[in-house]
Amino acid sequence: MPTWLILILVGVALVILGVATEIGQFLIWIGAIVLVVSLVIGLMGRTRT
Repeated sequence: MPTWLILILVGVALVILGVATEIGQFLIWIGAIVLVVSLVIGLMGRTRT
């Protein structure tokens, strides 16, 4: 399971439960950033070959 997916799922679970909503939103943002960075790196790797 990718790291970004775990971060987003944990963040969404925290937001839904209403426990530490700021931490949940922070985890969702971190997960989204990791997803975007990994997609960019993957695309850059494909164009090089």
